[in-house]
Amino acid sequence: MSQPASTFLIRPVRPEEYETLGSLTVAAYHALPDLHRDTDSSAREADYDRQLRDVARRAEVSCVLVAAGAEGDLLGGVTYVRGPDDPYSEELSEGEAGMRMLAVDPAKQGRGAGKALVQACLDRAREAGRQRLVLHTGPWMPSAIAMYEKMGFVRRPDLDFTPVPDVNLIAYAFDLD
Repeated sequence: MSQPASTFLIRPVRPEEYETLGSLTVAAYHALPDLHRDTDSSAREADYDRQLRDVARRAEVSCVLVAAGAEGDLLGGVTYVRGPDDPYSEELSEGEAGMRMLAVDPAKQGRGAGKALVQACLDRAREAGRQRLVLHTGPWMPSAIAMYEKMGFVRRPDLDFTPVPDVNLIAYAFDLD
């Protein structure tokens, strides 16, 4: 049985939505399985939660997009990273764009908002003349990985990296040319 189609619009986040999107993003990340809980990871998690909530900062220096429902409710959001000079770049090379912090409200998943947000990032990268869109994810995000692979992203172990100890991110890329 397939999910009913939802109507939503992909657009830049508005200042009055920063707090809502920040809370939604934290909720989505906290809904993921906890792989390691210790004192160090709890402190790191609180630090990362602050980054996830700081939509105003991301919107100031990058492009934050949202999926807004027919009633104006936020279903999710993503940060489009325009290239290696963007402060949110995770080791991008020249000619590459990226995306970070993709999140869909856990209560509103399965409606296509995540896929539409990823597609919006692909479209922006293509329009900007980028050759590739790169993203990093974790093995603890199997639903996201399945979506990326279904959309045509290819696993790129050569672009994996560890931003902090014990957090090993895996890379996927979509060639745009």
